[in-house]
Amino acid sequence: MAIQWFPGHMTSARRNAAETMARIDVVIEVLDARVPEAGSNPLIRELRLHRQRPCLKVLNKTDLADPVVTQAWLDHFNKQEGVHAVALSCKKAGDATKIPKLCLPLAPQRGTSLKPLRIMIMGIPNVGKSTLMNTLLKRRAAKVGDEPAITKNQQSFNLNDHTILIDTPGLMWPKIEHESDGMMLAASHSIGRNAIHEEEVAAFLGDILLEHYPHLIVQRYKCDVTNMDGVGLIEAIAQLRSFRIRGKEFDLEKAAITLLQDFRTGALGQISLETPASRAAMIQTKLVPAYNPIHSDS
Repeated sequence: MAIQWFPGHMTSARRNAAETMARIDVVIEVLDARVPEAGSNPLIRELRLHRQRPCLKVLNKTDLADPVVTQAWLDHFNKQEGVHAVALSCKKAGDATKIPKLCLPLAPQRGTSLKPLRIMIMGIPNVGKSTLMNTLLKRRAAKVGDEPAITKNQQSFNLNDHTILIDTPGLMWPKIEHESDGMMLAASHSIGRNAIHEEEVAAFLGDILLEHYPHLIVQRYKCDVTNMDGVGLIEAIAQLRSFRIRGKEFDLEKAAITLLQDFRTGALGQISLETPASRAAMIQTKLVPAYNPIHSDS
């Protein structure tokens, strides 16, 4: 199943972002650390490169991601010209307050009361942009929720007398080129539920977990994973949790949602769905990623 999701308001959001890009100094791209490249919007890269704007990539939700894989992504991004990458949790004030200081070296000519540093916060839906904004401002200035695309308009705030923050709506791109990217974004809850089939997404997720994090599956669900695939995992969860429809057949939809929620909330443990190596393999073959959970990746 190819997943595509581009709500109507995103067309105007893209246009507004292009206009605002001309007036800012640094782009902060907030990424979900579990899917940092699948969740990196090519439109954002296109817009900032057109205006030659440097980028701070913030790998958020690091408490949910595999720390070894996250470090590999940091190494990967920090090799790119005009890019600096950092991993943190936007919910933690101590982490978030570091971000404006990290932006200053990217625009050394700004950051004074006469020339305030103008920072644009961008990213796909539900990666933590508004959470970052609220943590920095120490107040609930931007709407936050556990559903994608809550923020629909740009908002500008003065962080202090030398820093201006611009929050933008979550921005997808019109066509997700790689089917596995859509599946990973759906699994991490960056795509609205109306665009996905949860059992298919859960089966995709289950295949990755069984291949690379089987110990976490055993630990969470107390089941034998020998020769099991993603569909079998959903069936096992339904049986083990006694999920039934009107007391009869097993409720596979409820089991699929349980698996997705356990992944999204971190109940399963720290998990990443892609690595720099798996990404390179996928781009090369145009197939489902040959995921390699590096513990020696670059």
